[in-house]
Parts: sequence; structure tokens; C-alpha cells
Amino acid sequence: MANTITKVDILTSQTKLDELIEELDKIGITGITVSNVLGCGRQKGHKEYYRGTEVNVKLLPKIKLEIVISTVPLEDVIAVTKQVLHTGNIGDGKIFVYEVSNVIRISDNAEGQDALN
Repeated sequence: MANTITKVDILTSQTKLDELIEELDKIGITGITVSNVLGCGRQKGHKEYYRGTEVNVKLLPKIKLEIVISTVPLEDVIAVTKQVLHTGNIGDGKIFVYEVSNVIRISDNAEGQDALN
């Protein structure tokens, strides 16, 4: 039976990025896409001052890591992520898990598990 392919998106603050990537590498995660994103949630933003005027900033800067896995257990990815990011405070982050129907490597037309190796 073929391994399932899963995509994991992790949203968190910039401060934990290096530590998270280092710990994910230890469990065999070699491919990660990282993006700077803006978002809001329970934190509801914060107030800043621009030219002496108070401005309510609702969209906070975050980091989004995208990982596609098939051989590394999903439970390991989640456990490591929670261990690194958890402080117990709002803003620690979120983990989203998706099923992936197929992966195609364009350079040689490999598909599925072969495209990830």
C-alpha cells in the first residue's frame, strides 16, 4: 500500500522559526517552504503610533511553513511543532493538516511518492 501524502501548514511568529526548522530536520523533514504572511485571530492586533497618531494594526506579521510529508509520521511533525512553539500564550500558532491527492515533479514527470524523493 502506498504511503499517504499529507500537507502540513504551520502558522507562528518569526521568533521560533530557526528552532522549529532545526527540530523538524532532526525527524527527517528536508523540504520546507517558508512565507511571510499577515493575519489576525484572537490576538485582535495591537496599537502602534504613526507620526504621532495612534493606529490600530489588525493584521499581525506571521510566518507560514508548508511541509509535504509521506514517510515521516504526521504525529511526529505535530509533536515536534507543539513542543517547540508551545508557550501557553495566545499567538503560539496553529497547525493545519490536509490530504494531498498527488504531487508531480515537473522536471522528470515523477508523481506521488516518487516526486517527493
